[in-house]
Amino acid sequence: MCHRMIEEGSKRGKAMVEKRQLFMEMRAQNFDVIRLSTYRTACKLRFVQKRCNLHLVDVWNMIEAFRDNGLNTLDHNAEINVSRLETILSSIYYQLNKRLPTTHQINVEQSIGLLLNFMVATYDSESHGKLTVFSMKAMLSTMCGGKIVDKLRYIFSQISDSNGVMMFAKFDQFLREVLKLPTAVFEGPSFGYTEHSVRTCFPQQKKIMLNTFLDVLMADPPPQCLVWLPLMHRLANVENVFHPVECSYCRSESMMGFRYRCQQCHGYQLCQSCFWRGHANGPHSNQHQMKEHSSWKSPAKKLSHAISKSLGCVPIGEPPHPVFPEQAERPPELTHTVVLESPSRLDEEHRLIARYAARLAAEAGNSTQQCPPTDLGFNFDANKQQRQLIAELENKNREILQEIQRLRLEHEQASQPTPEKAQQNPTLLTELRLLRHRKDELERRMSALQESRRELMVQLEGLMRLLKDEEQKQASQSGGSPHSSPSHGAGCSMPMPIRSTSAGSTPTHTPQDCLAGVGGDVLEAFAHGVPRNLRNDLLVAADSITNTMSSLVKELHSVDDVGVEEETNMRNGGDRGTLRVQKH
Repeated sequence: MCHRMIEEGSKRGKAMVEKRQLFMEMRAQNFDVIRLSTYRTACKLRFVQKRCNLHLVDVWNMIEAFRDNGLNTLDHNAEINVSRLETILSSIYYQLNKRLPTTHQINVEQSIGLLLNFMVATYDSESHGKLTVFSMKAMLSTMCGGKIVDKLRYIFSQISDSNGVMMFAKFDQFLREVLKLPTAVFEGPSFGYTEHSVRTCFPQQKKIMLNTFLDVLMADPPPQCLVWLPLMHRLANVENVFHPVECSYCRSESMMGFRYRCQQCHGYQLCQSCFWRGHANGPHSNQHQMKEHSSWKSPAKKLSHAISKSLGCVPIGEPPHPVFPEQAERPPELTHTVVLESPSRLDEEHRLIARYAARLAAEAGNSTQQCPPTDLGFNFDANKQQRQLIAELENKNREILQEIQRLRLEHEQASQPTPEKAQQNPTLLTELRLLRHRKDELERRMSALQESRRELMVQLEGLMRLLKDEEQKQASQSGGSPHSSPSHGAGCSMPMPIRSTSAGSTPTHTPQDCLAGVGGDVLEAFAHGVPRNLRNDLLVAADSITNTMSSLVKELHSVDDVGVEEETNMRNGGDRGTLRVQKH
């Protein structure tokens, strides 16, 4: 018995925590530091809207959910229990997940729990376990996503009569229900319901049509009791707006959301966080008038807009909403609409289908009895002619599609060169084959010359080592002989070449062996002895090899250019031949 009481107490405590979870999270956001009650209320309700994922449900999807769950057939004062409300919310969120991509799915159970607890805490303060249909419609249509114009149009359809005139009693009931939202977020002293709320919106007793209703509630400023409603929509529109402007108080280099500019202090601007908290510095005071900006324009754009406005290119006064017809909109015919949403209502769905089928059968029987046989034959002939006409049109459409496909294939074949076109001119093919053969020969010759050049460079390196050894020997002999003059050794000295890795090795072959395979200029230089400048002769030999290589490369490039030109001519010739055949 004691354990059961403990379990029941823990369950009640857990349920209480779940009911208060949304309010605890809202308090953690510290919205109470916002100085102005209008912004404070709008921020709190925007937080509830986003936390319950209501901002993802458009107002038209919400209206469709009302219709699919059968709420349009119920009276506004009818009551629904919490289990029925949970079923309606489940259908709304499950339909939302069907519309969202797989990467942006929401937690349906958590959203249902948060919204259900918030609605019960707002509209069932006495814990009766029931809510009226009108209170649920007013709350969901106000807190869902979408344009404020569409929301107000739907609300007006619920509080107006068949002639499209607003009923003041219904509007008073709407204010009573919708102003429970600020009270639920602890802003009742500023925006709670009073008996004079209707008079603050419409002070004169007259016929209120749709356009007048929209003009009043969307005015700037709107009625005092509903001033938080358009502000909540503006907050949603500026959440991701970036302003590249420095805040004059916190010195932040950029702003997100709203931007506020003082109308008295030149160049004084505040971010929304500083303005909402009442921060001010320098000559600025909180008593100064501030202008709210929901976007940022560069000075060039401002100047161009001012010039266009002064020249009359931009309309000065634009209506805040489109003008709607004054006549009441005819409600859609929903007599034969079958509800398909709730799985728990399968029996009702089958009954509706059976009833609808029986009605159609009865209407078909009555029409058969009323129509004479001649009319039936005429209708049959007309239907037969229509079917024949549809079949002919489908055949023509099929033929046109086939012709388009054939022309597309012919165009693709004509634009791409094929080997058959190239084989039409054997002379060009022979010349192209000869040019390729010549190119291969020149490439082989170039590789042979490169190999010979490498061998020659090795031999030149050996010759330079021999020259260096000969100079060292002559220097040693001149230093050992007393009759030698110093100027003789200096005159035989030569510039040192670049040192290689094999310079220190001792040659084991004679100079005559090293001269094998060297050009005539080098042999002649060694035949005359050391006094001749052999370095210049070696450089001349290297230059001759380089010139030969460059001439060979030029010849290769010329062959390539001729080959490309021949291929181009061959393709052009093939295309001209194809065009000539098509002309004949």
